[in-house]
Amino acid sequence: MFVDSRLGIVRALATVIMNESTTRDGHVTLETMGAPIKAWTVGVQFEAEAEAQLRRVAELPFIHKWVAVMPDVHAGIGATVGSVIATKGAIIPAAVGVDIGCGMMAVRTSLRASDLPDNLRELRSSIEAAVPHGRTDHGGRNDRGAWHQLPDDVASAWTELEADFTALTKKFPRLGGGASVSQLGTLGTGNHFIEVCLDESDQVWFMLHSGSRGVGNRIGSFFIELAKKDMRTWMVNLPDENLAYLPVGTEHFGDYWNAVSWAQKFAAKNRELMMKSVVRAARGTLSPFELTDVAVNCHHNYVAREHHYGADVLVTRKGAVRAGEGDLGIIPGSMGAKSFIVRGKGKKEAFCSCSHGAGRKMSRTAAKKTFSLKDHEEATKGIECRKDADVIDETPAAYKSIDEVMNAQRELVDVVHTLRQVVCVKG
Repeated sequence: MFVDSRLGIVRALATVIMNESTTRDGHVTLETMGAPIKAWTVGVQFEAEAEAQLRRVAELPFIHKWVAVMPDVHAGIGATVGSVIATKGAIIPAAVGVDIGCGMMAVRTSLRASDLPDNLRELRSSIEAAVPHGRTDHGGRNDRGAWHQLPDDVASAWTELEADFTALTKKFPRLGGGASVSQLGTLGTGNHFIEVCLDESDQVWFMLHSGSRGVGNRIGSFFIELAKKDMRTWMVNLPDENLAYLPVGTEHFGDYWNAVSWAQKFAAKNRELMMKSVVRAARGTLSPFELTDVAVNCHHNYVAREHHYGADVLVTRKGAVRAGEGDLGIIPGSMGAKSFIVRGKGKKEAFCSCSHGAGRKMSRTAAKKTFSLKDHEEATKGIECRKDADVIDETPAAYKSIDEVMNAQRELVDVVHTLRQVVCVKG
């Protein structure tokens, strides 16, 4: 059994009941040794490792109602990517992860497809020159993915964040041991991207994906280890040490809440600044244009205080987007696949959430072993993007079908716009 004196909770773990049922709205309910799991995964791959991780999360004694699973679900570290975890009395730093506040931003322009040049190489190059991306020099002083001279708007934005960051680093000096302001307004690596897209009426959009960069990683990593240390101190047994948690009311919970809240602000500001840089770059290359009134900036790796089923809870969305009734969100596909601007339906059983993308169906290592450069070139035909060996792990076939993912969550969101990319910038 779990005995957690900090939360005053004792839960005996019963024999697992391997029961599964599909409801009329298309989600599957799995009974576990703890809370149930409700999964919007009908018709999409749901790997055994991800299910095992979810069952371990569901065993925790502070889960509120159930664990909600999105159709882009895949195994992560401790907590599963594509999961929504509502908790009462505690927070799991590893469930939030180390890319705190990672998310999407998109804006619609007055441009149409006919306003774009036949060759989009110059536009891509202009965006790459305007936004630092990638990582070199092991993230050191010559890193091409960071600013070497801060633009005025980045310096101004940092003044809004600096005081709280100084307070954090004063208490935890390790959090300041790396790039912070120099990465504000930069893209990063991996699955982060900037795209120029066309919607169903050939209107041009700019869309990007990034988070809190190195400083968010330091914050996440630091508090994950701190939570593990606390679990050892309190002799709390866990189904996975990566599910170490911080109980509400403890000093470390307060510290983490302040730090994660700051990182989420950094991430949102990071996307805003990048979008300004993208727009400036495009204005130097394309015909004059304006931005319309449609703009979305949403997290998909974060924690928030919300009210669900009569209780004030902490909702951790690990690779999931808030989809309350009327909320606009972004669900990107992979390189070469469609993306969607969506409006939430406020599905209560999903804790008002939807997927954050297509979701990986194979690891980065497996993708590099499976696909050739020719495969990648074919999959991204017609898109102005990198077509080299260093992006094979991001090739479209490494991801689930975005159409299947969207079909599985038709009860969670309505599609407002369907986007297809014509330019993709990768770190």
